[in-house]
Amino acid sequence: MRSGSEIVIAAALACWCAVAFAGERGGSVRILVQSSPLAGFRYHAAPQVWEELRIGDALELAREAGNAHDANAVSVSWRGHKLGYVPRRDNAALAWGLDRGERLRARVSRLARHPNPARRIEFEVYVE
Repeated sequence: MRSGSEIVIAAALACWCAVAFAGERGGSVRILVQSSPLAGFRYHAAPQVWEELRIGDALELAREAGNAHDANAVSVSWRGHKLGYVPRRDNAALAWGLDRGERLRARVSRLARHPNPARRIEFEVYVE
């Protein structure tokens, strides 16, 4: 059985190999940080732009450090339209990274005509 440090070293080596291989081939590597459903679908512009959204569309993440309801609030926008937020249970690490200048990217990963608005849009956050 491997120790925790051996697993971390193996994971770091695998990431380094993936980056080196992509560099040789002229590609880029995306490291998935998290996948989340969109929170607040009903309260922002998501219903108005729903028909225009496509899987793979780029999304913008923005910190709202002054948000009265959540100190770790991270809003999710598409083409200048606020769609909603990263769910509270998923936003602490993203808020921390954004506050430190990390270049986090996001994209639409799933669209579903679900009766529950919290299950209509999913997005991935990644680093390149």
